[in-house]
Amino acid sequence: MSDSRAADEAAIQAVLVDSYKAWEAGDADGMVANYTAEATAIMTGSLRDSRDVIRESMAQAFEGPLKGSSTYNKQLSLRFVGRDAAIVVSESGILFAGETEVPDTRKVNATWVFEQRDGQWLIAAYHNSPVLAPGQ
Repeated sequence: MSDSRAADEAAIQAVLVDSYKAWEAGDADGMVANYTAEATAIMTGSLRDSRDVIRESMAQAFEGPLKGSSTYNKQLSLRFVGRDAAIVVSESGILFAGETEVPDTRKVNATWVFEQRDGQWLIAAYHNSPVLAPGQ
């Protein structure tokens, strides 16, 4: 990997870590700080079609069902698409207060689409889908 791509990969990792830390802090503003204004997030049953909509829905969730939660994230891959785009695939899940591991039934496969703008890597899209049990 070239030094440039290594630096890009490190920058993308930092964006993800910042997002995970903001989630753990219940900080919706921090969680979307590195999202593009027109970012989308698709999760089972929902489409959030801008950074502001994502932030608002996360703020409500952090005050309600996601209060005190954190996330489990295992990166499965990172690949670059041209010079200014990258795709990260991860296995993820929500750890509710008091939990130390995510049950398999709550794990999701997630896709993160990153775009580089003015030298900064930003999240342009996020999508997740439940992990199916083997054989399904």
